[in-house]
Amino acid sequence: MSIQLYYAPVTCAMAPYITLTEAGADFEVKALNFRAGQNRTEEYMKLNPKHKVPLLVVDGKTLTENVGIQLWIARRFPEARLLPSDPWDEVKAVSMMSWCASGIHPYLSRINSPAKVCDVAETEESVSRLAREFLDEVYGIAEDLLEGREYFFDHFTAPDAHFFWCVRRSTQFDVDLEPYPNTRAHFERMQTRPSVQKLLAFEKETQASFAA
Repeated sequence: MSIQLYYAPVTCAMAPYITLTEAGADFEVKALNFRAGQNRTEEYMKLNPKHKVPLLVVDGKTLTENVGIQLWIARRFPEARLLPSDPWDEVKAVSMMSWCASGIHPYLSRINSPAKVCDVAETEESVSRLAREFLDEVYGIAEDLLEGREYFFDHFTAPDAHFFWCVRRSTQFDVDLEPYPNTRAHFERMQTRPSVQKLLAFEKETQASFAA
């Protein structure tokens, strides 16, 4: 089986990199330099008209969007236990990944590029402020979910990888996580996992190669 993950530094493609590594999958990473427009080349647009990452290519078949990709990885490598075994907890895990994708990620994007949300003059500060306020609500919810727990379920699962990316991106925008000790502890715990350490080392190497 041939597995290729199209990835770009800093992006949410970090999440499937982590879970593929946790699963012990043999996969190739295709790193795209967004600043150089590699995600909008004719070649890549043929693979993924959405011109985003992650993109998973399995034996020539393409799959986009983190939730779908994570489901495929979990089902292809069940021994990795990337989703809970209990059916109710499994759908809760899918719900949590959907929350990361549609309930957290868009607000991070607004902080990163407020002009893409509203191009009216002098609105960038307002867009960013409102997004940060919503993230306060988000991390308050996560704080309760993580109370007394190391991970969202009784062991590491795919939602932990996706949430890790959300928190990491938040720290890059100087979102204040001081009021959320459970969220901060989860973030720090995730950084000790070999899969995450491998990812962060790869990201650093990739960014250096793009800068060269």
